[in-house]
Parts: sequence; C-alpha cells; structure tokens
Amino acid sequence: MLKENIKQLRKSKGLSQEELAIKLNVVRQTISKWEQGLSVPDSEMLVTISEVLETPVSTLLGENISESKVDDLKAISEKLEIINLQLLQRANARRKIIHWILISLCAIIMIIFIYLFLINSPYLAWDYSNPETAVLGVAVHSFEWLFIRIAPIIFIASIIGIILTRKK
Repeated sequence: MLKENIKQLRKSKGLSQEELAIKLNVVRQTISKWEQGLSVPDSEMLVTISEVLETPVSTLLGENISESKVDDLKAISEKLEIINLQLLQRANARRKIIHWILISLCAIIMIIFIYLFLINSPYLAWDYSNPETAVLGVAVHSFEWLFIRIAPIIFIASIIGIILTRKK
C-alpha cells in the first residue's frame, strides 16, 4: 500500500525518482526500494515525504490514492449537480418574475390607453388663461403626447418579452 501510494503521489506531482530523492536528501535507489516494497521509510522520513508530496501521512500509509480520487471526483460531481440545480431554479424564478412584470406592464399600458380614449383629451378644452389649469393642462398634454408615441413600442417589446419568457 505504502509503495503504491508513494509511486502514485510522486508521479502525480510530476517528479522522477531522482528529483524526489534530491528533495528528501536520499539516494535514488532508496526511493526505488520504497516503491518496490523492499524497504520502508522510518517515521521521520514519512513525515518528510508527506510534506514534500503535500499529502497527509495517513494517505501515505493507508488510503488508496486512486480510490480517493474517484471518491473526490464523485463528491465534486454531486456538488456541481446540486449547484447546477440551484442555478436552474434561480434562473426559472427570475424568468417567472420578468414574465409577470412584462404582463403587468402590458396591462398598465392598456388601462392607460383605455382611460385616455374614454376621457377624450379634456385638456384641449381647459382654460389656459388660468395659470393653475394651464400648467396642469401642459403637463397632461405632455404626458399624453409622450405616452401615445412611446407606449406602442414598449407594448410590442413587452409582448415579445412575454413570448420569450414563457414556460417552455
């Protein structure tokens, strides 16, 4: 187990036996003997090996590296799946909110159009010689003038938005 773990960790770090030997201040043959199972490093050397290979001593002694990598990949893939589901739920919630805002905007535009049609532009009949009604008349006229020109564009854009954000 130890021999396989040292070999796998050394290779995963991209180190040759010679490079690992230099870092541990031993000869290359010592590394070779450890990896063949002909000898075993002492406890102090195990700590040094774990520091050089950046892994816990318990991993060197008992855990099978390839299995832990498979387990790690499985855990990571499960976490990514959960994150993807959460992002999908958030995107769906955002889409629904935008969808209903656009529907509300269309309804408000229609209500204002109907109201303006029913009141039949009363500001034209106002007495503009009175300063209070003149200011109010200009304000209402400006609103109506802008609304009649801009609202159809907003209405059409909202309809397109409603179609694009509908549930698929």
